[in-house]
Amino acid sequence: MRKTIAGLAAVLVLAIAVQFFLAGSGAFDNAPIDEAFRPHRALGYMIVLLAIVTTLTAALARMPGRLVGMTGLLAGLGIAQPLIATIAKACGDTDDSTTAGRLVFGLHGVNALIMMAVAVRIHREARELPNPSGSAAPAADDGARAAGHAPGSAQ
Repeated sequence: MRKTIAGLAAVLVLAIAVQFFLAGSGAFDNAPIDEAFRPHRALGYMIVLLAIVTTLTAALARMPGRLVGMTGLLAGLGIAQPLIATIAKACGDTDDSTTAGRLVFGLHGVNALIMMAVAVRIHREARELPNPSGSAAPAADDGARAAGHAPGSAQ
């Protein structure tokens, strides 16, 4: 199951990287703002959905609490992204932008960087989890059992 979580995290890292590309291409597109950012917005919702699926998968697989918590954090940060954009628009981030609107909307990019860092961390920690299949090197007690000795007994 650790490979599944690591795989989902790798997809999240890739999707977040593509999000940065879509944000940049939308910012420099000649199309109206709503049209230019439509792919960015659609992928953003897919990232949130994937983060929620990753959280549920980690929880159901009984992964360590820290890993489940980080996947939940990633989902929460993803949910915050459209909220930040909505608050920025309410502050006047339109064609006649206000300083407050631009500052609030700047948090959207900072939050995206935090999301990337969390996704990379999830991927790394999931890959470093011990392999439960038992393919690791045998423990010292296994060698004693194979030799006919009980663990912890004098030889």
